[in-house]
Amino acid sequence: MKKNNYLKSPDLLPIKGNERNIGMFGFAMIWVGMAIVLAAFAIGGGGIQHLPLGMVILATVIGSVAIGIFMSVISDIGIEHGLSFPVYMRAPFGTIGTHIPSVVRGVTASCWFGINTYFGATAINAILNLLFDFDNWLLCFLLFAVLQLINTSLGIKSIERFADLAAPIIILIACWMYVTLADQAAEQGKNIWSWVESPTTGGAAFTAFMVVVMANMGFWATLAADMPSLSRFFKAPKHERNWFKRNRTQLIGNLIVMPVFNTFMIIIGAVSYIAVSNADPIVALQGAASGFILGILLLMIVLAQWSTNTSANVIPAATIFSNVGGPKVPFWVGVVIAGIIGTLAQPWSLFDFLNTVLLIIGGILTSIVGILFADYYLLRKRRVNVHDLYELNGQYKYMHGFNMAGMIAWVIGGIIANLLPAYSSLVGFVVGAILYYVLAKYWWFKKYKQKEIENPSDEKFLGITVGRDWVIQVDDDLEVNQELVNENIT
Repeated sequence: MKKNNYLKSPDLLPIKGNERNIGMFGFAMIWVGMAIVLAAFAIGGGGIQHLPLGMVILATVIGSVAIGIFMSVISDIGIEHGLSFPVYMRAPFGTIGTHIPSVVRGVTASCWFGINTYFGATAINAILNLLFDFDNWLLCFLLFAVLQLINTSLGIKSIERFADLAAPIIILIACWMYVTLADQAAEQGKNIWSWVESPTTGGAAFTAFMVVVMANMGFWATLAADMPSLSRFFKAPKHERNWFKRNRTQLIGNLIVMPVFNTFMIIIGAVSYIAVSNADPIVALQGAASGFILGILLLMIVLAQWSTNTSANVIPAATIFSNVGGPKVPFWVGVVIAGIIGTLAQPWSLFDFLNTVLLIIGGILTSIVGILFADYYLLRKRRVNVHDLYELNGQYKYMHGFNMAGMIAWVIGGIIANLLPAYSSLVGFVVGAILYYVLAKYWWFKKYKQKEIENPSDEKFLGITVGRDWVIQVDDDLEVNQELVNENIT
């Protein structure tokens, strides 16, 4: 490897088949941990102010399944080629252009890490206050952050083991939480299925409904964009051409487990708001329980934030920062950077504005998802010149490292999406995909030819479907992997 070829950072090389160790059950357990996240309660608390609980649930299911489909579609990049999100982004955005949308995603993930860590820290502080009369949430925040960052630095298998431990505990305590809050609401004479703070009808009701749908999509849009960073570790059969069979590890998690548990969290947030006029369950639980029971419930909150942060926030952010920094920024350094950004964002001040922020984020990031979809499925038809993704002067260098089709589609898609905030996630995806497809096919790729588009060969440009593990040579004196030379890709 040339010493200045930062594209070949070891942490960003394709994952081989024998290194993929997350199975269907393991990913389902990871999703249980990821989906039970306190920030979701804010969506339920916001929705129940204008819609009955049944409509909030329906909107949540629709939004969850829709973003689950987006996740599953984009995940194939990691499963087929073993590529992470920031590496594949070199195709639609360029070897340098990739850093701009990627860093936006990385900073967003880091802020989510901070928000979830803050929730966990307040729960830890409450537990210590209960047991030892200790009260210092900031110290709890710093210690909790460090523990999560260490857990993530130990690798994906460590995260899966933690999820296996935490998931059943979280499920049981979440059920107890729902029953407790529902009983508390009933004692006040409130029927959780019919109570609405400010009922709406007609067009206003539909807008409120769509805001809940889009908030749920925006909530998970960050993960939908960079699912390849996680899916590259999923077990998948070689020589399998059926998309559903090849992607079976992720489908139950994305389309069943996530919608079910995300919806459950939204319900708890809504019922919490009905019971105590506050969607923050820590406030609600401190008024509904005490002693040992309160300690156990708060422990659930700690485990939920921990399991969510490692998989959904720190891994994607660290991978992105490692991509930007090259070999001088290994994965563990990216983990530390994510922790620092998440802390400096002062997450304790973000919760009250969360629903508004989610709509904005949803439009910006789902436009990236739309661009990835158009680039990977519609233009390249899942074939990728993986070798050139790691070359400074390869086909993805484009114009000084920028694919202007991707940059223009992303900016316009994000702007239009946020002009229609009630539909931001869907608008972002559709506009991003259509704009990129037109600009790339009829303009950019006329100027910068793409080998996999000009010659869509399965044997040269597919990965696990044809049984290939992509191996990139990083030795100083070898620029091209011998396997790729033998196949005459270049």
